[in-house]
Amino acid sequence: MSRIIAALQRHAASDPWKLALQDETRSLSYGELLPAIDALAQQLQASNPRVLGILADNGTAWALADLAAHAAGIPTIPLPLFFSAAQLAHVIRTAGIDQVLTDHPERLQLAFQQPDLQAVPCYGSLQRVHLQTRADDAAPLPHGTQKVTFTSGTTGEPKGVCLAREAMETVAESLGYASEARRDDRHLCLLPLATLLENVGGLYAPLLAGATVCLPLLAAVGLSGSSGLDVGRLLAALGEWQASSAIMVPQMLQAVVAAGQAGAPLPRNLRYLAVGGAPVSLRLLENARALGLPVFEGYGLSECGSVVAVNRPGTQRAGSVGKPLPHVRIDFADDGEIRVRGLPWLGYLGEPSAPATDGIATGDLGHLDADGFLFLTGRKKNLFITAFGRNVAPEWVEGELVAHAGIAQAAIFGEARPFNCAVIVPYPGTPAGAIDAALAQANRQLPDYAQVQRWISAAEPFTPGNGLSTANGRLRRTAILGKYAAHIDALYQS
Repeated sequence: MSRIIAALQRHAASDPWKLALQDETRSLSYGELLPAIDALAQQLQASNPRVLGILADNGTAWALADLAAHAAGIPTIPLPLFFSAAQLAHVIRTAGIDQVLTDHPERLQLAFQQPDLQAVPCYGSLQRVHLQTRADDAAPLPHGTQKVTFTSGTTGEPKGVCLAREAMETVAESLGYASEARRDDRHLCLLPLATLLENVGGLYAPLLAGATVCLPLLAAVGLSGSSGLDVGRLLAALGEWQASSAIMVPQMLQAVVAAGQAGAPLPRNLRYLAVGGAPVSLRLLENARALGLPVFEGYGLSECGSVVAVNRPGTQRAGSVGKPLPHVRIDFADDGEIRVRGLPWLGYLGEPSAPATDGIATGDLGHLDADGFLFLTGRKKNLFITAFGRNVAPEWVEGELVAHAGIAQAAIFGEARPFNCAVIVPYPGTPAGAIDAALAQANRQLPDYAQVQRWISAAEPFTPGNGLSTANGRLRRTAILGKYAAHIDALYQS
């Protein structure tokens, strides 16, 4: 039996009136949750989907749909709302999704150019849409696949990571242990539930612990699209929902810290604020802790079921991404690439070759210290060599830059060049002089070969929508370089 369903049965027996799921309009206690899961699971089984998609905003309906499919063993694919129409069509056709539960049926009509697609009520705000996809055109799912999470990867077409139920539940259980999750927690979901990190860490892990999962609409927590953020709305939501735990990406934490430093009141109920998805500056974490925010950096990847390592209460080390989770074993290739063992995965959708059995090659460089804390030093493929023969990991330099007020995002380049340059996304209203000052301050913390000598201002933020970042904030460096190539060349010519 699913460990999550077994835990829900225990919680329903011991504390049936305890709130399990809650959004702005609906709440379900643990006593009510299992019957609701069973009813929706039976409804889904009766409609017999080959593969089920979920395209919806955060809420109890999203969570219940996911849990019902989980209980029924129906392969499920969360579809992020920020995917373009072309990306949605690609994912649906590639995976052979024949039914979608959605509160945005017009998105499917646009993706397939079929305004007459029929949507019938299913649960709450969710409607069921049947799609005429051809099974023989779809990539076969590896045996045991419970969920396919599509990452935006390094190209415009999303890449499907196939995961078994056991893998996700193992990670959720380990996360609960590492974060010291408890029954009186109120976890506030700030990221889309279609994001594997929030799905596993923000839904499964709290439910295993018997906590309450708070699921307001994304707009209610200040999130719009893939990267739009109203930090005032975010801070208000943390207080209104009395959140004790939450997960943020670095850009969200940067905005919260900037607001706190400007005098905005910060939430005081938080006991565990996980930060991950992209590299986090040490200075940003220090600034957050100075404001009283209980921040804990982590690290992971979809192939490993989301989180691999995370700092923990009473067990953290500055500059590290924490100790590996209990089920994880870490070793390294000869070039320093991190390899993760201890949790088999099922491979990528549509790729005929079976995944390696000797561990997952992460593409990240790093090391373990004597006490078992994992440190990241950059992406293997992103290392560049300057004209003077020095290796530079751009993530390290970028982390120093975005720790300074005024710099929202930065991409560093310098392959075969005499000095490094940056494409910078300033916060709105930041004058060029403030960016110059921030660069000068950051450069004082860096060795000469890693310093940034020139910069240009980006025309727009790096977002998944414009193809310049992935959904979790990792930069698409090739795309950024291509967009600003002429401007970068001009920096060196001058």
